Amino acid sequence: MNLLNKVNQLLSKAGGSVQKFLLLFFRLNWGMQFFLTGQGKLINHKSAAEFFTSLHLPFADCTAWFVAGVECFGGLLLVAGLAARPASLILTINMIVAYLSVDSDRQTVLNFFKDQTPFLQADPFFFLLTAILVFAFGAGEISLDTVFAKLARRKKNKGFKGN
Repeated sequence: MNLLNKVNQLLSKAGGSVQKFLLLFFRLNWGMQFFLTGQGKLINHKSAAEFFTSLHLPFADCTAWFVAGVECFGGLLLVAGLAARPASLILTINMIVAYLSVDSDRQTVLNFFKDQTPFLQADPFFFLLTAILVFAFGAGEISLDTVFAKLARRKKNKGFKGN
């Protein structure tokens, strides 16, 4: 094995170690932010519905309840790393709609290839980034998804040994 392969293996192992903690950091930090944002919309539903009305969103009252629930409970699922991919897909869609619902953010999206700075500085950016990361890579090694997957494999392997 040549030196380049050894270095590549070492970096791959180091990257894998960093990956689980990076995913955990994003899930805990931004999952909690999703939860708190959703909780705020649930507690202050009238204000959220009025804001959604000002954006001309259809069925603003129902939309406010729906978005609040998605963010609150989706955030909790991210924090736990439970059903993380389905939750993050729904949160990704939610954040894309958030970008496209506010006129200034809509222009930010439309002008992304001209100037990315406004897109990266917009309020939904880290929420969207987190949702996409978890959708793409899963919850990571430190999650309930991983715990349940290991338990299911153990149960399956015990079933085969007993036959």
